[in-house]
Amino acid sequence: MIDEREFLERAHLDRGTLEIWIRSEWLVPSRAAPQPAFTEMDLARANLIRDLKHKMGVNDEGLDVILHLLDQMHGLRRALADALASLHEGKTPSSG
Repeated sequence: MIDEREFLERAHLDRGTLEIWIRSEWLVPSRAAPQPAFTEMDLARANLIRDLKHKMGVNDEGLDVILHLLDQMHGLRRALADALASLHEGKTPSSG
């Protein structure tokens, strides 16, 4: 896990921007500890958000749509992986 200070440094963000992104639910840090903690996945997502906003000119409404679609895609990939794993577990070796 990455603490907030390290996350801000590595993501090249200021605290105000991070708070806005958390309020917008573009980033959802772990709240298991007293302080928010982030993962490498959160860091990659922050870099993606920053690139979309600053390098590609995507506005906040567009970011909402893009991030929602990405989350759906990752959810579908997980569901497909789970379904495939279940299929493989249920198969018995052929006796031929």
